[in-house]
Amino acid sequence: MELEQIKKQESVAADSEKWVCDSSFDHKGRVPLRASTGAWKASLFIIGIEFSERLSYFGLTTSLIIYLTKVMHQDLRTAAKSVNYWSGVTTMMPLLGGFVADAYFGCFSTVLASSVVYVVGLLVLTMSRVIPGLKVCDSGTCQEPRKIHKIFFFLALYMISVGTGGHKPSLESFGADQFDDDHHEERKKKMSFFNWWNFGLCSGLILGVTVIVYVQDHVSWAAGDIILTAVMVFSIVIFCLGRSFYRFQKPTGSPLTQLLQVLVAAISKRNLALPSEPDELYEVPKSDKTDGRLLFHTRNLKFLDKAAIIDETQDLEARKPNPWRLATVTNVEELKLIINMIPIWLTTLPFGICVAQASTFFIKQGSTLNLKLTDNFKIPPASIYALAAIGMIISVVIYDKILVPFLRKVTGNERGINILQRIGIGMVFSVTTMVVAALVERKRLDIVEKNPLKGSLSMSVFWLAPQFLIIGIGDGFALVGLQEYFYDQVPDSMRSLGIGLYLSVIGAANFLSSLLITLVDRATDKGGKSWFGKDLNTSRLDYFYWLLAGITAGNLVIFTFVAMRYSYKNVRTSAVAVVDCYEGDDIKSVS
Repeated sequence: MELEQIKKQESVAADSEKWVCDSSFDHKGRVPLRASTGAWKASLFIIGIEFSERLSYFGLTTSLIIYLTKVMHQDLRTAAKSVNYWSGVTTMMPLLGGFVADAYFGCFSTVLASSVVYVVGLLVLTMSRVIPGLKVCDSGTCQEPRKIHKIFFFLALYMISVGTGGHKPSLESFGADQFDDDHHEERKKKMSFFNWWNFGLCSGLILGVTVIVYVQDHVSWAAGDIILTAVMVFSIVIFCLGRSFYRFQKPTGSPLTQLLQVLVAAISKRNLALPSEPDELYEVPKSDKTDGRLLFHTRNLKFLDKAAIIDETQDLEARKPNPWRLATVTNVEELKLIINMIPIWLTTLPFGICVAQASTFFIKQGSTLNLKLTDNFKIPPASIYALAAIGMIISVVIYDKILVPFLRKVTGNERGINILQRIGIGMVFSVTTMVVAALVERKRLDIVEKNPLKGSLSMSVFWLAPQFLIIGIGDGFALVGLQEYFYDQVPDSMRSLGIGLYLSVIGAANFLSSLLITLVDRATDKGGKSWFGKDLNTSRLDYFYWLLAGITAGNLVIFTFVAMRYSYKNVRTSAVAVVDCYEGDDIKSVS
């Protein structure tokens, strides 16, 4: 009998290596073979389309403030707000896109549909710069652009926002879904996935802010748009070619409904006393198969535990319990996860405000400096942003290949350090960035004051290199950490929405940055001495940077306190046993 049990365990272990039993399925609706689907063989296709999308996005966003000020003749304050509003919408839309992917269409279909919208947006943008009747003006030197150009230009930008809203959260979640959390080796690879995802992202960024921006600056804006459109179309084709390698997850319906059910059940049982032992609370019966994983009970937010109390009116044997009256422990814990994330989300917003400055004021600063590399070659102002991507790549590679293996040995933690510690380290770099940016801007203003006619043209653009490199290194810790945190710590049914939550940090921060600019402008606009003048030389961005450094440093203290009290998601077991996932040597359909 004991020998039979051992053989059965060995058989289950062997099949767990052969089949992927995490409720995913392949392109034919069958349980995926581990050897031929998922992991790096699938994720490389996915990283490829992310490379193309980021090339397009940063090719647009880093030069946007230059276009608005030089071509559409907006003043600095208005242009910065326009960029922040667009960036804010673009990074808030993923909340909707992630919800739709998780609940209804799945990641693959959402990525395809949103990519089509993205390409249409790029086509409209190209039309606004090519078709004579839609161009900014006939001569190219007009002081007031045509209204029709404004309409088509901003229509195109916000179509790209909608496309990004579905594309960004679904694609990253889809990439991470290619790794099986219940398989030790694939779980370790998933921890590296977010690092190499950002490596691909930064590679696209570097090409976007160098090659594309150079074409925009030295050939035409339209030529840059045409290249971006062609690259995006090509990447969609490549993404579709990888379909046979992908592992897919079924959409599970609205995850928000499930969370609301827990809250309603807890309120309806508010007068009941909690049992002395957590084991007496309701959980999915072991005999029932269900997608997803079960979670351990935690002792925080005890009020919500009342949703899982079994009262005398509920007959568990007769029929499936009413989810509005009785929730499982796992469902209760999933709501706790979302509630516990709120303080983390709030305390990462000041970091996002610092990140927002890199694509607005940092770039505009570069346009006032000496951009010549040689007598015959001048770099576009937006290309300096490539240093942030280089800093991020250096940070990610060193972290993944050197720091993590070393820290695993020191701490015994599979990740090296926990996710929130990684984010906290990135926040330290953001404070440093603002301090350095303030000092460099003070230096630039001193040069302008000494020589008003020449301005800061005697100052090399590479004075900005330290602040871009430092913020890039910080992003390698904080942004990558935020991606992993919001993907890993949300309920399994909300992973695309989790990526949307990460992006919403940047989106909300862009809106807050615009609000902060407005408030500071009103507070300092006394006798024409506002910190935000018509141009940089009449502004005091150094004061603004010092303000941001102070806000971020104070927030870092609060974040540290919140992070120390945070309880990580604790998975109890896979709800689908490996032995139930296959039938002998035949692949079982799961569709």
